[in-house]
Amino acid sequence: MGLFDFLTGTKRPKSGVTPASAADVEAAILALNRDTAPYRISACKDSSCDLVAEWKIVDAKWYEVFAKAGLEKCFKIKMRLDAEKHEVRALDEDYTIEWKAGVPSLELQLSGFRGQKSEVSFGTAYAFTEELKPGQVYNYRFNTAEVKKPLQQAVLGKGWTWRGVSFGRL
Repeated sequence: MGLFDFLTGTKRPKSGVTPASAADVEAAILALNRDTAPYRISACKDSSCDLVAEWKIVDAKWYEVFAKAGLEKCFKIKMRLDAEKHEVRALDEDYTIEWKAGVPSLELQLSGFRGQKSEVSFGTAYAFTEELKPGQVYNYRFNTAEVKKPLQQAVLGKGWTWRGVSFGRL
């Protein structure tokens, strides 16, 4: 374990695990996608990273839940695969969200976050339903580990290091 691994969130594979190819690591990460997850993992649309994992804020199935809950942040993990070092460098980012008529409008926060983050938030609300009876309107849980832990396990399982990046280039 390195001196700053705890602070950066760096995780190393068990000794003796043979590192897989970059293609195998990428496939393992993308295999984490599922319809029931509130996040998605995809290829990065620009040259800032190789893969990105982010909350499904604009997905029609999820934005109503997030809007009702008043979720104000969008969390994403940008990843760069380094085949020479057998590591995935990961950078956490979050953005503020402004809701207009139930539709999310993303806007970069000038004081936004970039580095390594661990956050848990949750909420529930009760009100009168359409039947004029009290009932639950929404119930949500936001936990960065829900995205980060499966990614780390996929990378470590392939014999690669998960290196959290807080400063410098991804």
